[in-house]
Amino acid sequence: MQQPSIPVVDLRDFHTLDIGKRQAFILTVGDALRDIGFFALVHHGIDADLIQKAYTVQSRFFDLPTASKTRYEVAELGGQRGYTGFGKEHAKDHHAPDLKEFWHIGQPFSEAEAKDKGYAVNLWPTELPEFKTVMMDLYHRLEICALQLLEACSLYLGEPAARLRDIAVKGDSILRLINYPPIPADVHPLSVRAAAHEDINLITLLIEATASGLEIKDRNGQWLPVVTPPGCIIVDAGDMLQNLTNGYLKSTTHRVANPDNSRERRLSMPFFMHARREVPLDPMPACVRRTGGTELFPKITAGDYLMQRLREIGLIK
Repeated sequence: MQQPSIPVVDLRDFHTLDIGKRQAFILTVGDALRDIGFFALVHHGIDADLIQKAYTVQSRFFDLPTASKTRYEVAELGGQRGYTGFGKEHAKDHHAPDLKEFWHIGQPFSEAEAKDKGYAVNLWPTELPEFKTVMMDLYHRLEICALQLLEACSLYLGEPAARLRDIAVKGDSILRLINYPPIPADVHPLSVRAAAHEDINLITLLIEATASGLEIKDRNGQWLPVVTPPGCIIVDAGDMLQNLTNGYLKSTTHRVANPDNSRERRLSMPFFMHARREVPLDPMPACVRRTGGTELFPKITAGDYLMQRLREIGLIK
C-alpha cells in the first residue's frame, strides 16, 4: 500500500485518558489544517456497513431514469435540497460545468422549524423507501464526528472547546451524494469531474469514494493525488473556518480529476459542516493577533457567505 499523502489521525486518541495522545491528536489536526488544509481520520466511529448501505441506495437513485430524478429538482431551492442535474454546477471562476449530478440532504427540520430558521425542507425519493432512513442515519453520525473535530480545532486555537462546535449545532450542514458518471463523448473541453475549488463551509468530512480522483494543490502550486488508508474519512478546512481564523487555518484548493478510463463511474459522499446562517464569521481576535494584527477577511454572516458562493457557482442566478 502507498504511504498516505496527508497526515493521519485516530479519533480514539481525542477521547483517551492519555493526555499526551490527546494533545498529539489536537496538534496534528491543527497543524494539518494550517499547513495543507487536509488530514485523514481513522477509527471515526461510522460503521462500514452503514457506509456500504448508503452507497448502494445512492447508486440505485442515480440509476433511475432522468425523468424520475428531475421530479426532485426544484429551481427555487438553488440546489440546497433534493436533486441537481448533470452539468448544472461549476466551480467558482471556472465556467465550464462540472461532470456530476448530486442530491443534497440537510437538517431534518419540520416545515415549521425550517421556515422559522430560513432553511429548506428535505426532499425524499418515493421510489426508494429506505433512502431517508439510511441517509439520515449517516447524516447524524457524520455531524457528531464533525462536532468533535471542531472541538479539537478550538482547542488547537487556544479557545474553549465549545467555541467552534456551538456555532455549528443545528447548522446549515449538507450531506451531498455525488454521482460522477462515465465521461460523455461530447464533453466541454475544459470540464472535469470537479474543477479546482475550495469548500465554502467550516470543515468537510469526505467518506472514502468508490474510485480515486481527488487531488489537492500544495503550497508550491503542485497537484498531488490524495492517498489515504482504506476506510478513512478525509477532512479539510473550508472558507468559513479560514475566515473565522483570519487565514490561520487554511482552506485548500482541490479537484476531482477525470479518470484515465473514461467509462469509470465514481460515487462520493461529502458532508459539509456549516455554521447556522445567522452566525457572524468575523475573524476571531486571537487569530487576528496570530496573523499580524490586521483583519484579512470580511465581516459576514454564514448565511450571506453561502448565498454569495451559490451565485458564484451557478446554482442561484
